[in-house]
Amino acid sequence: MKLAIAVLMLASVAAMAQESRGPNFLPNSISVGADGEFESAPDTAVITCSIAAQENTSQAAFESASRLAEQLRDALRKAGVDPKTAELSRYSLYPVIDYKNPKQKVVGYRVGTSVTIKLKDFAKIAPVTEALAGLNGITGQNMSYELEDVDAAKQKAIDKAYERARIYAETLAKAGGKQLGGLMSASVDTQQPIPVMPYARMATMEVSAAKAPTEDFAASKVKVTAHVNAVFGVQ
Repeated sequence: MKLAIAVLMLASVAAMAQESRGPNFLPNSISVGADGEFESAPDTAVITCSIAAQENTSQAAFESASRLAEQLRDALRKAGVDPKTAELSRYSLYPVIDYKNPKQKVVGYRVGTSVTIKLKDFAKIAPVTEALAGLNGITGQNMSYELEDVDAAKQKAIDKAYERARIYAETLAKAGGKQLGGLMSASVDTQQPIPVMPYARMATMEVSAAKAPTEDFAASKVKVTAHVNAVFGVQ
């Protein structure tokens, strides 16, 4: 009985060991993982801002926001940007309530909307930011760079990650007295973190007297990273 139990326990351990290898285990192989990154110049500048208006009635708030929107369109035209390229991402109309009043009286109505402006010509960044800074009711301005045509950068990051993974595999195979064979399988994961750089609103009187904060500075590069998991055969 003791012998039979020992045999069963050894068989169970062997079965568990085989299961721990997983269905993707390949004999006579080396599995490695490596990271690669590539920095590319951005191709798009993204400027976001908000239009906010508050009046005693909802209709008055709507009309006030409409006037601000028309001022924004005029400012974009003067900066050489087609207003039709601006994107509206949010619109809201809600009552403003005086919570200090026991009856929670409605004291007005507020309209808010978010606008996104994408620029391919970076020379227009300064004129646009200056124009927006001179408009009352335009708040929450932010500017960031992004890479819309990201495929080429991803491919270069993957190339670097694979090259590094193969070097790791060759080193490991040599240390084990083996010769590295061909690629048997691989998986790839890419990431593109986009930092957001806040843009401080300037007072109207300062616009004509000083340069925009974005002038005379180069655009920050966009970093694309890739992680490669590769399995190579060994001989």
